[in-house]
Amino acid sequence: MEEFKRAVAREALKFIEDDMIVGLGTGSTTAYFIEYLGKLIMEEELEIYGVPTSYQARLLAIENGVPVVGLDEVDAIDIAVDGADEVDPHLNLIKGRGAALTMEKIIEYRAGTFLVLVDESKLVERLGQKMPVPIEVIPAAWRAIAEEIEVFNATAELRMASKKDGPVVTDNGNFILDARFHRIDDPLDLEIELNNIPGVVENGIFADIADIVLVGTKDGVKRMER
Repeated sequence: MEEFKRAVAREALKFIEDDMIVGLGTGSTTAYFIEYLGKLIMEEELEIYGVPTSYQARLLAIENGVPVVGLDEVDAIDIAVDGADEVDPHLNLIKGRGAALTMEKIIEYRAGTFLVLVDESKLVERLGQKMPVPIEVIPAAWRAIAEEIEVFNATAELRMASKKDGPVVTDNGNFILDARFHRIDDPLDLEIELNNIPGVVENGIFADIADIVLVGTKDGVKRMER
């Protein structure tokens, strides 16, 4: 799978041009893209700026020589490049395993083109088939929100950290609930309904937003397009 990730990250460079503002996603596949983007900038002497979606993306960009700017410093984002945890046949996504979903959604909704990089294991027939839906919530409200999510015939668990005591804390200082739904028939409708719950900051359903998905397979990189 690591070679599949590297392959799609290299393929993504074909979408990059001089004088672009590039949204930089969070996660293992996007990390390869940031690495390759830094080499491209250096070798081709390109003027490209990255808008990171997380501290991880920002640190990787600096480490690899990609100049970074804040979202409030740019008028537009030409292309955003990020991974996904699930992709359905209509290019709806579940994202947020890296707990950076809020800034990812802000940047990727604003981008002229949203390019998604995945390996073939991330393709599903319907969202929620393998992964829960991450939901970023105000810490004081997490238990009330978890109870509210039961209305959707779902269960929600507070995500706990693996290398620290206590829950995962996002870059925004919030908690993450991982919600498992029995079935997600209308991703866009559920995305909107979850965000209407008081105390929810954002959720990991990205419906009707991805423009192109590059899929790493044993037969090479395949392209899915809306």
